Amino acid sequence: MTTRRVVPGGFRDAVGVLESWRDGVLAVRKRDGTLVEIAEESLVAARVVPAR
Repeated sequence: MTTRRVVPGGFRDAVGVLESWRDGVLAVRKRDGTLVEIAEESLVAARVVPAR
């Protein structure tokens, strides 16, 4: 999936696998193995990206 969230000064994207979504926090595992935690209230867009 790909996500876009609001951060100070603009937006930031994260592309990866949605591992969890609980208690208002999305956890997205990026291709490099890092885990990005995104607060639900900062999320402005998301979409499913087909597997390669």
